[in-house]
Amino acid sequence: MPNTSTIETAPRLTKVQWLICIIAAIGFAFDIYELLMLPLILPPALRDLAGIQLGNPQFAYWRDLMFYLPAFCGGIFGLLGGYLTDRLGRRRVLVFSILLYAFSALAAGFATSLPMLLFLRCTTFIGVCVEFVAAVAWLAELFPNPKQRESVLGYTQAFSSLGGLMVSGVFVLISKYGSHLPAIYGAHAEWRYTLISGVIPAIPLIVIRPFLPESPAWQEKKMAGTLKRPSLAEIFSPELRKTTIITTLMFACSYGAAFGAIQQLPQIVPGLPELRGLPRQVVQPIVGTVQMIQEIGGLTGRFLLAFLVIRILSRRKLLRVFQVPGLLIMPLVFIFPATSNLDLLKWGIFFCGLLTVAQFSFWGNYLPRVYPTHLRGTGEGFAANIGGRMIGTSAALLTTQVTALMPGELPAIKLAYAAAAVALLVYAGGLILSFFLPEPKQEALPE
Repeated sequence: MPNTSTIETAPRLTKVQWLICIIAAIGFAFDIYELLMLPLILPPALRDLAGIQLGNPQFAYWRDLMFYLPAFCGGIFGLLGGYLTDRLGRRRVLVFSILLYAFSALAAGFATSLPMLLFLRCTTFIGVCVEFVAAVAWLAELFPNPKQRESVLGYTQAFSSLGGLMVSGVFVLISKYGSHLPAIYGAHAEWRYTLISGVIPAIPLIVIRPFLPESPAWQEKKMAGTLKRPSLAEIFSPELRKTTIITTLMFACSYGAAFGAIQQLPQIVPGLPELRGLPRQVVQPIVGTVQMIQEIGGLTGRFLLAFLVIRILSRRKLLRVFQVPGLLIMPLVFIFPATSNLDLLKWGIFFCGLLTVAQFSFWGNYLPRVYPTHLRGTGEGFAANIGGRMIGTSAALLTTQVTALMPGELPAIKLAYAAAAVALLVYAGGLILSFFLPEPKQEALPE
C-alpha cells in the first residue's frame, strides 16, 4: 500500500513548479504534434513534390522511408541525448531538443524535394526523441514527493494526446481554410502549413527558459563532485540487465501497436465504402476527423493512467488494465469496421487510442523509478529510443510488407488486415513480457 502520510502531506505546487509543468506539458504536446503530422501530410506531400499517388510502388518506398528513417535517426541520437542528459544536465538538453524539433518543422514546410523533407523529418524526430528522455528525468527529480511526482508525470504526459488532437484539428481547419493563407511557392498546400505550425512551442520556451531550474538531484551531485559518469554498459550490469531488456522490448511493443496499426489509418480510411470515389477535398477532412477521435481516445487513456497510477500499486497490474482489452479490441477494429463502416470505425478507434496511448504514459512514470540518478537519462534513452523509436516504429514497415500477403481487392483493405495482424502480434508480445517486468523496489527515486 502507498504510504498514507506521504500522500496526505504532498505539498502544494509553487509558482515555479506550475511554470515547470506548463513547459513540460507544451513539450509533450508538441512531441506528438510533430510526429502525428506525418500520416496526415505524407500523401499530399508525395503528390505535390514528386507526383506520387497511393498504389504507386514509389508511394510505398517513400512512405516506408518517411516512417522509419526518421525513427531510426531519432533512436540513435535519442540514445545519445539520454547520455548527454546525464552528463550535461536535464534542463539544458530539454531546451535544445525542443528548439531543434520546432525549427526543423518550420523548415520542413518549405521543403522543395522529398530528400529535403526526409532530412528535416529526421532532425525533427531527433529533437522529439531527446526531449522525452530529458523531460521525464527532469520532472521526476523536481518533484521528490512520490504521489506528487506520479501525478505530475501522468498528467503532463496526458498533454501528448492533446498534441494529437491539436494536429488533427489544425489539419482539418487548414484543409478547409488553407486557401486564405499566404501562398507558398505559388500554392496553398495544406501539408506545408501543417508542418510550419510545429514552430509554436519554441515561442513560449524562448521567453520562459531563464526561469526554469535545473534538477536539484542532478545539480547537487554535480556540484559536490559525486555524480558518477553515465555508462551504456552499466545499464546492462547484472543488477539492471533484466530491467533494461524487458522495458526495451515492451516499449517496442507499445510503439509497434501505434505505428503498425493506428498510424496507418489515414491511408485506410479513404478505402471505406462510404468514401470511395469522393474528391480529395471531401475525404481529407474526414480522415482528420477519424484521427481526432483516435486522439480523444488517447487523451482519455492518458488521463485514466494518471488517475490509476497512484491507486494501483503493482506496475504489472496497472499495465495489464490496458493490455488485456487491447489484445482483443485492436485486431477486431481493423478487421471489421476499418474495412466496411466509417461510423463503427470512429467508435472502435476511440478505444484503440485509449488502450494503446495510455501505455506511453506508463513508461514515463515507470522508468525514472528503476534507474539511479547518473543513469536515469541513459536508461530511459535506451528503452525509449532503441526499443520504442527504432524497434517499435519498424512495425510500420512490417505492416506494409505484410500487406501484399493479405486478402482484399483494394490496397486500403489489404493494409487494414495487415494492421490487424501486426496489432495482434505486438499486443500478445507485450502481455507475455509483462509477467517478467521488474516491480520498482521503492516509491522514492533510486539515488
